[in-house]
Amino acid sequence: MIGLDLTKKEGLIVLASIKVDIKQLLEAGAHFGHKTSRWHPRMAPYIHSKREGSHIIDLTKTIESLDNALAFLTDVTAQGKKVLLVGTKRQARDAIKAIAEDTGMPYVTQRWLGGMLTNQNTIGSRIRQLKELERRMENGELAAKYGKLEVQRFLEEIEAMNHLYGGIKDMDGLPAAVFVADTITDYIPIREARRLNIPVVAVVDTNSDPSMIAYPIPANDDAIKTIELILDYVKEAILAGKAKVKAPAKAADAKPEEETKRTAVKEEKKPTEADKASAAPVRGIG
Repeated sequence: MIGLDLTKKEGLIVLASIKVDIKQLLEAGAHFGHKTSRWHPRMAPYIHSKREGSHIIDLTKTIESLDNALAFLTDVTAQGKKVLLVGTKRQARDAIKAIAEDTGMPYVTQRWLGGMLTNQNTIGSRIRQLKELERRMENGELAAKYGKLEVQRFLEEIEAMNHLYGGIKDMDGLPAAVFVADTITDYIPIREARRLNIPVVAVVDTNSDPSMIAYPIPANDDAIKTIELILDYVKEAILAGKAKVKAPAKAADAKPEEETKRTAVKEEKKPTEADKASAAPVRGIG
């Protein structure tokens, strides 16, 4: 697991291979909270001060929380499990999709459909329908059976379904964790995940309730730069975990090769019957 390195060098706190730069957090505006009138009392431990009617988030707490969240995500993906990335607000959509595609994780960036986690039967049937239409379109079955107008309608249906389900159509079951970019906008996936005891990692602003989140990351959830920066850390953590999955497999593959080489060497060194006869001492005739 990724651990917090207590050594600080030029504002950097090293989390194994992941470096969290407090200066970058400042430049991204991660410390800016909401108006003091909109705060949630349970965010008090994460608030540093007030400035011009708004709360300022304590970035040292942000880094500590990131440490815990990144360690958890690395551990999950190191076990070969999936993390569902959710960000339906405008500021998060592009970044969530890009990170998901880079890491091979499922994602939701459009409207969250109720039951995406808790109603697997209904959602699963829709995804199977989507995959079947894509298969029939790809192999030319629809084009051979229907006219151009009907085929165009099928294409539009496939596009509409991919708009809603495209990010999760290869998820294959429930994820082991859910990452949420905004707990206010995407409160439904958080409720569904909690109902199924799936841990949630989420960015929590000063108007959010951190007690609803297993791994809260206190930060500005409205700034695009902040969201992108945190997602960069999430990406590194996921890739670090996936790399740990591949490493043991390579080591296991190497063992049979070593055994084969050893066997070959032994066979080369094994003396033949002719070698034994020529090596035997010659007795004199007397």
